Amino acid sequence: MPREPLEAIVLVGGQGTRLRPLTLSAPKPLLPTAGVPFLAHLLARAAAGGVTHVVLATCYKAEMFASSLGDGSAFGLSIDYVTEDVPLDTAGGIRNAASSLRGTGAADPVVVLNSDVLSGHDLDAQVDLHIKTDAAVTLHLVEVADPSRFGVVPTDSSGRVTAFLEKTPNPVTNHINAGCYVFRRDVIAQIPAGRRVSVERETFPGLIEAGALVMGYPESAYWLDVGTPQTFVRGSCDLVLGRLPAPAVPGPPGPALLLTGATVAADASVAGGTVVGAGASVGAGATVFGSVLFDSAIVGEGAVVRDSILGRGAVVAPGAVLDEAVVGDGAYIGPGNELARGIRVWPGTRLGPTSVRFSSDV
Repeated sequence: MPREPLEAIVLVGGQGTRLRPLTLSAPKPLLPTAGVPFLAHLLARAAAGGVTHVVLATCYKAEMFASSLGDGSAFGLSIDYVTEDVPLDTAGGIRNAASSLRGTGAADPVVVLNSDVLSGHDLDAQVDLHIKTDAAVTLHLVEVADPSRFGVVPTDSSGRVTAFLEKTPNPVTNHINAGCYVFRRDVIAQIPAGRRVSVERETFPGLIEAGALVMGYPESAYWLDVGTPQTFVRGSCDLVLGRLPAPAVPGPPGPALLLTGATVAADASVAGGTVVGAGASVGAGATVFGSVLFDSAIVGEGAVVRDSILGRGAVVAPGAVLDEAVVGDGAYIGPGNELARGIRVWPGTRLGPTSVRFSSDV
């Protein structure tokens, strides 16, 4: 039988400090990713999973969300916006946003999505498991090679979560919290209101200790935490290349995505899932691989840009080399510079010729 309309809360209040300087001018969920704001991919997948109404829990640069996403109709959704006056952490943000949910049934399932995550998992199947088991909360779990950087989630043979261990140095399992939860509506109502509360450190451990049924939904589909520059670039490139099917990408899968007004010289090489933003340009003989060029960015003749991000209007002069670099909006990288190893250049900075190098040759 068809389910009742499904609602979701999306946590978008963080400052995105790991992605600075890109997030100085825009919140992380609105950064261009494979041609559209990152949040567009999450909303499109939520709609495909049966969600009809979304509440965005905003805080940092809250006013930018509504102007970018509107009422949600472009995604087949209805969107409401709730702003935190002060940051309330994960559970506090969920509790605050719940006032704008439309359902009132105690057992109504409410999906909660973390805006750091790019995922291809089957949301519909996760919701079905939650309803079938009548769980208090059902957590999406993924297996990773190094779980020590995440919250690890051991389960018993029935899939019941037995502990929630946040970033432990000696993980007891490779299954981690993947950032998508399905709550019963009345469980959200039990979260203390008006103060900071963490689902990872307070809500989930408290439910488990109290004997509530917390279920794990493990799945091996594509999953990536895009909170760092390296993973942000990787996620955008994977979407462009089609490694994760994504209806929000404005073009077919391929080695590169060129947005409206973008220009690439005939003898330039642009590949690896690179996005060339609207009005951006790549000059003659330049090489751009596996990178994200925001709108109006310029890569000069013979320059090399690999695994990097160029902010809006940033300029890489002819002959400069970037490798795993992040260049802020409007920055200028003069000729002869060699930026590498995760270096970050703040917006508006001007690097004169041969100002920074990681090798001795010029």
